[in-house]
Amino acid sequence: MTFVRSCRHIDNYTAGHESLAPAVGAERFAYPQNHIEADNRLSWFLGELRSRFADALFVHLRRDPAEVADSFVRRWDNGHRANIVKAFSEAIVPHRREPPVEDRPALARFYVDTVRTNIDAFMATVPYSMTIDLEQAKEQLPDFWYRLGAEGDLDAATAEFEQRYNASVPT
Repeated sequence: MTFVRSCRHIDNYTAGHESLAPAVGAERFAYPQNHIEADNRLSWFLGELRSRFADALFVHLRRDPAEVADSFVRRWDNGHRANIVKAFSEAIVPHRREPPVEDRPALARFYVDTVRTNIDAFMATVPYSMTIDLEQAKEQLPDFWYRLGAEGDLDAATAEFEQRYNASVPT
């Protein structure tokens, strides 16, 4: 969310967070021209993204993997139907029964490492790509801004990283 809030200070692009997440088929990729989309579920559609948006600047937004895994563990039993790490632990790494609570951190970290490795392999094949580590986003944002040809208020965009949005609460 923070990255999208930052990108909303770009005048010549729109920006959204999971704006087409429920869509299927071609509708899932019907983003407008000059649009920036942040959606972790897009990591499951890398081949389709590459074929539809060959000239796009692909940005891998990264966060410390241990923090991401901890966040997934905190939200494990949140009742949300679209719990990707729980689905991963039940269908991709199938168990005969619900995995014990003490296995959740390892399963979450396995998910995070798997997705990151897949994205890294994809990014190595894309001519226009960059990685932004959210812990250094304020310093990396000007490079993103330049590569994108962004017009707008870079100072306001950078200031968005002083605020955390959509953060899961530590237990």
